[in-house]
Amino acid sequence: MIETESLILDKAKFSDWEEMYRNVWSQPESAKYMAWNITETEEDAKIRILKTIAFQKEHDTYLVYQKSSGKAIGFAGVEKVGPYVYQEAGICLGPDYVGKGFGKQILRCLIQYCKEEFGAKEFIYSAREENRASNFLAKSFGFLLISSADKIDSKDGQHYTLLQYSLKL
Repeated sequence: MIETESLILDKAKFSDWEEMYRNVWSQPESAKYMAWNITETEEDAKIRILKTIAFQKEHDTYLVYQKSSGKAIGFAGVEKVGPYVYQEAGICLGPDYVGKGFGKQILRCLIQYCKEEFGAKEFIYSAREENRASNFLAKSFGFLLISSADKIDSKDGQHYTLLQYSLKL
């Protein structure tokens, strides 16, 4: 479990399926810049939470819970990409929770977590070029742009540019 001022990052439980479905997985705005499709039914959400629980057993990924309400409002994680180099493995919040400073809290705690737990010396952050809020977040932390790559969205076949940033720790 990882804590910030307003959030708790913790492993998923089956009972989280409904909040994740309502707050995140069924929301087109949440999926817009992500590599997943929205979940359209409650039954699919129950299957998705089981897959999430299994995935989280093998990966350093978490659901994001709002402390004040206890609700599951998003997900985030990290992964090792090289010796002492870690990257975010996706940060996603439901649309009702965007613009409240939660993304900043999540990124700050993931960086700190990698420094303290793994001795990370570099942290990589990626964002689609058109995702202004995400790019602004990277720049506000002092990340430097290290690459730009043309990609094709597997959901709709549209072209996009993926920007990758680095922060030396």
